Amino acid sequence: MRIFHTRKKQFLVFFMPGFFLGIIYVNFIARKYMAEPGIFSDYFLDQFTTAQIDVREYLPCLLRLRLSPLLALAALSFTKVRKPAAVLFLVWTGFSGGVLISSAATGLGIRGTLLCVAALLPQFLCYIPAYLILLWYCYSAPRTQWNRQKTIFLVLAMSVGIILELYVNPVLVRAFFSTF
Repeated sequence: MRIFHTRKKQFLVFFMPGFFLGIIYVNFIARKYMAEPGIFSDYFLDQFTTAQIDVREYLPCLLRLRLSPLLALAALSFTKVRKPAAVLFLVWTGFSGGVLISSAATGLGIRGTLLCVAALLPQFLCYIPAYLILLWYCYSAPRTQWNRQKTIFLVLAMSVGIILELYVNPVLVRAFFSTF
């Protein structure tokens, strides 16, 4: 277990600078773009509350969005560039998170930040462990081996996450909007 805790700290060393760069980017470099109406405008959010989600149309888009980075990282995990790929993935994920949170806070204040948290639940409770297993393998291979248990866990966690994102998340986000 000590190795896993050490890896988590190493992951944060790469994730947090990306996160802070995302915040800096929104607040200093892309400031003029944040003043324009976007997805965090009241108009867009009102449109979301009345929209009906068609699962048959949403599923292919969701599969592409969730499985593309996973499959790319999985493919790279079996090459010599697995460790740099894991580091780059962590930095990019941190940067994206920083941009998202900062954009939401700029557009809606604390409501925007809470909206981001509501939009990530509950599916990210499945996605994060799945990615951590894959990142841990990328970062520590060849000392560790990929096995059937990791594959089963990864497939199950991602599948449950996608199902939650399809059916549970829209209900939670609409409930969150009803509290505004």
